[in-house]
Amino acid sequence: MARICIYGAGSIGCYIGGRLLASGSGVAFVGRPRIGDELSERGLTISDYRGGHWQLPPSAIAFSSDPATAAAADLVLVTVKSAGTAAAAAELAAALRPGAVVISFQNGLGNAEILRAALARQTVLEGMVPFNVVRRGPGAFHQASEGKLEVRASFDLEPFLANFDKAGLPLVRHLDMLPVQWAKLLFNLNNAINALANQPLKEELSQLAYRRCLALAQSEALALLKQAGIKPARLTPLPAAWIPPVLRLPDALFALLGGKMLAIDPLARSSMSDDLAAKRATEVDWINGEVLRLAERLGRSAPVNARLRTLVHAAEASDARPSWTGEALLAELQAA
Repeated sequence: MARICIYGAGSIGCYIGGRLLASGSGVAFVGRPRIGDELSERGLTISDYRGGHWQLPPSAIAFSSDPATAAAADLVLVTVKSAGTAAAAAELAAALRPGAVVISFQNGLGNAEILRAALARQTVLEGMVPFNVVRRGPGAFHQASEGKLEVRASFDLEPFLANFDKAGLPLVRHLDMLPVQWAKLLFNLNNAINALANQPLKEELSQLAYRRCLALAQSEALALLKQAGIKPARLTPLPAAWIPPVLRLPDALFALLGGKMLAIDPLARSSMSDDLAAKRATEVDWINGEVLRLAERLGRSAPVNARLRTLVHAAEASDARPSWTGEALLAELQAA
C-alpha cells in the first residue's frame, strides 16, 4: 500500500487526506497540535456540496506534529500556507527518503520551485486545488465548490493514481502547469474581495458591484499575461478572457450563466476571509502579489491588485473586521 503524508494538515490537507483515508489509502497527517487535538477528540468529518459524507474515528487517524513522520512516505502532499513553504522544504529535506514524490497543493506560483531547490533527491511536482474547503467545526471540513485536482504529469505519479481515483479525487495531469496555475490565480483574485466584503462567496458574487471589482482585478492581470505571452488554461466552460465581461452582466443574467460556470455551496467563503476571521496572516502576497511581481518583470504597474493587497494588509493589522460594501470597494479600486 502506498504511504501518503499530508504535510500541513489544515482545511485543504485534512479534506484531501480524509478522502484518501476514507477510501482505504494509508495516510499520515503532519500539522499543528491544535488540529491534532481536534482530530484525536472528534475524529475527522468530511463532506461535500454534492451530499457526500465520510466519518473517520480518532482511532483511524495517524497525526503528528513531528516532521520526521514524513520519512516513511512514498508520496507527500504539501498543503502548508505559502509563507511556510521554505520552512517545510527544510524540514522535508531532513526527513524524506530519496525518490519520494512531493506535490505542492498550494496557492501561488513559486512554491514548487522552493521545494525543488531543497529536495534534489525527490520528485517535486506543481499541483492545484481548484475547490474551496470550509471548516464547519472541530475536525469537520466541507468541499464547498466544484473542481478536480490538477498536477504536473510525471511517470512517478503512476503508483498513486489509483489511490486518488478510488477516493473520487482523480488527478488531472498536465505537461505544463503554469497556464493552469495562472487560471486558478485569476479566480483567486476574488479571495481579497471576498475577505474585504466579509460575506459568503455566493452572496458576494450575486452582487454586481463586487463582481465589477473582480473584473477590474482580472482584466489587469489578463493584460499582463497577454504581454508576457502566457495563455491561462480553461478551468470553466468559458475561456479566462471571457470571464470579466460575464462578471459585468446584470445580476439576473449572471446568476443564470454563473451557475453553469461553477457550483458554489452557500456556506463557502474564501480562505483569505477565514484567515482574517481567525486573525491569521493571509496569502495576499502570493495571490495579488503574484500579479504585482509579473507587472514588475514587465516594467508595468498593477494598481488595482496593489490596492487590494494594501487593503487586506490593513485589515490584517486592524482589530476590527472590515466589511466593505461593493460600491465603496469599487470606488476605491477605480480611484487606484
